[in-house]
Amino acid sequence: MESQFRVIVIGAGVAGLAASHCLQRAGIDHVVLERRSEIAPPEGASITVFPHVLRVFNQLGCMKALFDAGTLHDRAWTRWADGSVAANSGLYDYIKENHGIDVLPLERRAFLQVVYDNLPDKSKIRTSAAVKNITETTIGVEVTLADGTIEKGDIVLGCDGVHSLSRSIMWDHAAASNPAHIPKSDKTAFKTYWKCLLGVGPRAPSLGRSDSAIVHNDGYSFLILAQPHCSFFFVFFHLDKPFAASERLRYTDQDAEDLAASVADQPITESLTFGDLWNGRARGTLISLEEGILQRWHHGRTVLAGDAVHKMTPNIALGGNTAIEDIVLLTNKLHRLLSHNPKPTASDLTAIFTAYNTERLPRTKFATDTSGLMSRIQAQTTPLHKALAWILPYLPDRGAADMMLGEYIRKGPVLDFVEEEKENGEVVGVGKGKVASGEGEKKGSLGKVVVTVVAAFGVAAVVQGVRGVLAAF
Repeated sequence: MESQFRVIVIGAGVAGLAASHCLQRAGIDHVVLERRSEIAPPEGASITVFPHVLRVFNQLGCMKALFDAGTLHDRAWTRWADGSVAANSGLYDYIKENHGIDVLPLERRAFLQVVYDNLPDKSKIRTSAAVKNITETTIGVEVTLADGTIEKGDIVLGCDGVHSLSRSIMWDHAAASNPAHIPKSDKTAFKTYWKCLLGVGPRAPSLGRSDSAIVHNDGYSFLILAQPHCSFFFVFFHLDKPFAASERLRYTDQDAEDLAASVADQPITESLTFGDLWNGRARGTLISLEEGILQRWHHGRTVLAGDAVHKMTPNIALGGNTAIEDIVLLTNKLHRLLSHNPKPTASDLTAIFTAYNTERLPRTKFATDTSGLMSRIQAQTTPLHKALAWILPYLPDRGAADMMLGEYIRKGPVLDFVEEEKENGEVVGVGKGKVASGEGEKKGSLGKVVVTVVAAFGVAAVVQGVRGVLAAF
């Protein structure tokens, strides 16, 4: 049975649809407001789902449908600017060995459609429902839509992306009632450091059936994900001068064509150029890529999740996974609160929002910093990053799967009120062995730790130690 407590979710993207799934399983009444008329528009390229998030979708009953829409990775290739091979890694095999399941890439549009199609109650989703304003009352919230209708509830969950309207309104409410609540740094936390060509291209046999490929260049890099029927491509260009994300820049189709032409002759493999993918594309676009993380994720009866509070480059595919983690942890806290207090006070809600914010910050910062550092290594943006790009292919890929990624995947949150189904006696996404049980945490000499860190998807633990050095270049 649904609770009398009602959540108004703004945005039906990755985080918003995941929120509807989780809230429905928790028995929490809600509505999801999406300004667009379509749930899965023909935009973007791909999303890659990690084992710990596949575990969540297994709890939600739609993991098998996701597998039907994508094909697991095979090999991970790293190539130099001339297309020659720097590394041919078995990373994905090691992840599957450690956790019982691999990482799953699929078209972002297909992902959204599958998640929507498998909702127990689709009536919770309202399309063409653009938000105009949010008002907080003494007992709840009222969300006014562009058509004049009003949705009433107890809290607002803002899942409306990096240019979040719910975040802007939340900041306005905070400025009027408690100006010190939102740190000044949050207003400028998101900056645009990149522009990115992305889209869906033709199948290319030289890329393999379901391999991934990273191609290093000076100032930009390619990321290609092969699938049996197509390929997903990303070209990341580092900007000479970053700018505030609030100075939103929209590119035209001609901008995309001109930028694609400038790298059309660049090799992806020995027999494939980027022009081959771009010219045969099903779709392609040019967008800005922002980076940053907020310190304060809530105020009053509004709480935020996903890109509204953290934005990372997609080079290692943690963005969507991190957004879903937000939703899982927040739903767990709401479920526990409502189980013994069906109509919580504003102070009760502030307490769980604060706990959610505090618990999510360290893991989200790790994902954001690691993604950004790996992006800069792949694009060789400074001499130090270029040196790391040359080191990485010679380090053991097993270290990345066992140490840093193993621990990261193992600690991913799951719905704590849903019993997990098992396959062959194992919980999906956990697997068996030391990595799955937590006994494989890194220990030992400094040299071993450094090797593990550097191997682990973007030199993750080096971020803090070399931050000042990187800034000096």
